[in-house]
Amino acid sequence: MKIKSVEIFRHDLPVKNGPYTMANAEVWALETTLVKLIADNGLVGWGETCPVGPTYAEAHARGAQAALLQMAPSLVGTDVLPLTIARTMHGELNGHNYAKAAIDIAGYDLLGKHYGVRVADLLGGVANENLPSYYATGVGAPDEIARLAADKCNEGYPRLQIKVGGRPVELDIETIRKVWERVSGSGMRLAVDGNRGWTTRDALRVSRECPDIPFVMEQPCNRIEDLAKIRPQVQHAIYMDESGVDLATVIRAAGSGLVDGFGMKVTRIGGLQQMAAFRDICEALNLPHTCDDAWGGDIIAAACTHLAATVKPALLEGVWLAEPMIETPYVEDGGVRIQDGHIRLPRRPGLGIMPDERLFGAPIASF
Repeated sequence: MKIKSVEIFRHDLPVKNGPYTMANAEVWALETTLVKLIADNGLVGWGETCPVGPTYAEAHARGAQAALLQMAPSLVGTDVLPLTIARTMHGELNGHNYAKAAIDIAGYDLLGKHYGVRVADLLGGVANENLPSYYATGVGAPDEIARLAADKCNEGYPRLQIKVGGRPVELDIETIRKVWERVSGSGMRLAVDGNRGWTTRDALRVSRECPDIPFVMEQPCNRIEDLAKIRPQVQHAIYMDESGVDLATVIRAAGSGLVDGFGMKVTRIGGLQQMAAFRDICEALNLPHTCDDAWGGDIIAAACTHLAATVKPALLEGVWLAEPMIETPYVEDGGVRIQDGHIRLPRRPGLGIMPDERLFGAPIASF
C-alpha cells in the first residue's frame, strides 16, 4: 500500500466560554491543520496538528502548513509504513516535529484500516479500554478554581491540573491551598502546571509553603537548567512538559534523574511512532507520564487515546483532551468524548473516527 495523494486543510476551533488562560497566553480560538492521506487502494487516513498559538512553544499554525507543503510532494508514492514515512519526512525537512506528527498520525490511521485493526494494536496492544482523563483549569481566581476543582472531582476526574504563573505567586499559593481544601480526602491527584511561567525563586517558594499538599510540579520554569537548579531543593516531584521537545532530551532528562515524570504531547515529539518509543523509555525507567496534546480536535483526541491505551496502567497519569473546551466537533458520530472523567477507546479500525470533510471546505493544497 502506497500513498497516492496528500491533501491539507485548515479548520477553526473556537474555545467554549473563552478565553482559556495560561501563564503565557489567552486562547479564544485556534486554527487546526488536518492532513488527509489517500492510498492507492482507495483507503483514507487522517492526521492533525494544532499548536496553542505562537507563544506556547516553537510552533504555530502557519508554520505547520508551510512545513507540510515542503514535505508532502515527497510522500506521494511512499509505502504506508511508520518508519518509512518518518525517514522520508526527515530527509525533506529538519525539525518541525509538530507538522510531521500530522502525517504520522494519518499514516497510522491508514495502516490500521488496511489491516482491520485499531491504532492501539499497531502500537503494541491494548492495556486498558477505559482511560483516565484529567481536567486542566485555566489560570483564575483562587475561589473560582477551587469551585471548579470540586465540580470536576464530583464528575469523576481522577486528576486535576491547576494552571499557575503569569501573576503574583501569592495568588498561585492561595489557589493551590483552596483547591486542596476542596478535594482533600477524595483521592483526586493534583498537578500544578506553571507552563514555564515561574522563576526558580517562585517554584522554591511554592514548594516550601505547601509541603503538606501532595502535588507534582509540572514544568514550573522555562529552561532545563532551571529545573536542574531547583531539583535538589524542592519537596515535590518535578515533571517535564514543554522542555521535552524530542527523544534525545527525554533520554537525557530521564537518565540523569532530572525529573520524576513527564507531561508529553503527541505532536510535540513528532507523532505516534516517536511517542511509542517515549512510552517504552518511561516504562524502562518506571516514570509516569501523560498522553495528550497541547490542543486539537477529534483526530488529536483519538490519537492520544490510542497511545494511552497501550501504556502500563500504573504509569499513565491520564489523557487530556481539548474536547470539553471546543465549541463544535467535526466527526460524524460524536468522536472521542470524556464521560465520568474517563475516555473509552474507539472500537473501529484505525483511529476509529471519521471526520465530516464537508466542514473543512476545499483543501489549501493537494499533491
